[in-house]
Amino acid sequence: MNPGRFLISMGLFLILLGVLFLLFFRGEGPGRLPFDIVISRGNIRIYIFLGTSVLLSIILTLLFNILYNIGRK
Repeated sequence: MNPGRFLISMGLFLILLGVLFLLFFRGEGPGRLPFDIVISRGNIRIYIFLGTSVLLSIILTLLFNILYNIGRK
């Protein structure tokens, strides 16, 4: 597969994913998963999305492995 086409395909996929995020989550994000940490002190709030990061990493790893194996054949 041509690297240029692959990058354009991934860019279009990310744009589509962003649009879906905007439509379905309306700015509040996907919610808090287990292991997501929120620290509130006064009027300062810190979010550490550990559970979300792990889930996103697993999903992207599976997606890229599937795309890699399809492109190799």
